[in-house]
Amino acid sequence: MTPTQEEIRDALARLQLPDGGTLVSRDMLRAVMVDGGRVSFVIEAPNPHIAAQMEPLRRAAEATVLALPGVESVSAALTAHADAVAKPAPTLKLGGHPKPQQGPMKPSGVKRILAIGSGKGGVGKSTVSANLAVALTRQGRKVGLLDADIYGPSQPRMMGASGRPASPDGKIIEPLHAHGVTLMSIGFMVDEAKAVVWRGPMLMGALQQMLGQVNWGELDVLIVDLPPGTGDVQLTLCTKAELSGAIVVSTPQDVALLDARKALDMFNTLKTPVLGLIENMSFFTCPDCGGEHHIFGHGGVAAEAERLGVPLLGALPIDLDTRLAGDSGTPIAAGDSAMAQAYAQMAEGLIRGGMA
Repeated sequence: MTPTQEEIRDALARLQLPDGGTLVSRDMLRAVMVDGGRVSFVIEAPNPHIAAQMEPLRRAAEATVLALPGVESVSAALTAHADAVAKPAPTLKLGGHPKPQQGPMKPSGVKRILAIGSGKGGVGKSTVSANLAVALTRQGRKVGLLDADIYGPSQPRMMGASGRPASPDGKIIEPLHAHGVTLMSIGFMVDEAKAVVWRGPMLMGALQQMLGQVNWGELDVLIVDLPPGTGDVQLTLCTKAELSGAIVVSTPQDVALLDARKALDMFNTLKTPVLGLIENMSFFTCPDCGGEHHIFGHGGVAAEAERLGVPLLGALPIDLDTRLAGDSGTPIAAGDSAMAQAYAQMAEGLIRGGMA
């Protein structure tokens, strides 16, 4: 069976560079071509000095791709920018006033857009988004993840991806890839320590760009990790994009549920179907006695789902390993733990329900 370009990129994304990152995350992979069992690609180093040291990596990349089923021969060429310091092609400016559009936007090749929101911050919405994206990928789905939390982007850290997305023509943005997921975040475009100080129109313009100007490729589902609350980004996405639906994440705490109901009301007002609720931090299992403790209350999200007549997609515990995995850049869903199985079950449920 002939390998696809995506399978080749995924294989090379597992080949670590000596100074960190991969050919894919560092945006050094170019011109991947597949002709039957023959594969060719170009590795572009930042400058000639670095290229002169990369011959072992070039051979390793060839060997990695040659090990894929259906590959008969591999040719990897090594090149570099002529200048001592890599210069980006045309400058891409992110943000600014949104452009007029004819109707609801859905990127070409993307079958479904699924928003994941919350009424308030701190309920684990971004953690759920990252792990659901990875879990769906492991179920065989082609998944994209758009970090729409402009003021507090966390997906670059959680997904372990870094580097500035390329834009060969200054218009189309080439996304990054990690754990089989196609990624875009404002966090790739600004310094991690810098605040994004933008008014509403600039947020709307940036979201429009990250939806419409990113080369998302062929995706079964694009997951959009929304910021908390009911503000400009949510309004823009629900009115300007062709959303398949939304999932709301909340803890069982009464205060969190108050804000979750506002998010649910917002989606209802904007005529975006709510596909289900997820209860995060549902309980804590004591590692010493094995007892189950409901620190933030019990059953609140399940009762809300029943009241609304929507599915409770999952109840996730407070889990130290999940936090450590997110901080290290490898979501817990990428492994085989009990938490990974919990996310796998949620992914299966979304697929069975035709949501992903």
